[in-house]
Amino acid sequence: MIPMTQVKGENKGKVVLYALSTCVWCKKTKKLLNKLKVEYSYVDADLLKGKEREELLEELKKWNPRCSFPTVVINNDQCIIGYDEHKVKEALT
Repeated sequence: MIPMTQVKGENKGKVVLYALSTCVWCKKTKKLLNKLKVEYSYVDADLLKGKEREELLEELKKWNPRCSFPTVVINNDQCIIGYDEHKVKEALT
């Protein structure tokens, strides 16, 4: 099981952010989601080790075969790769 951090906010469906703790664009994506007051879960891939990291990368490959960050998955049917304020706002408002 991948350990996710939950962020409280308005429920806009299932929103999951795959990020790196050191990535500027990942931090901007978190700030954007917080500004939109959206409930979401996130995981910083670089802070995981061993089996948890392997599991995360396998899950991420389903959405983003290049495994680049940030990757936002909304309601298990929409994937936004990279920081894209317009696409995130469009998907969540």
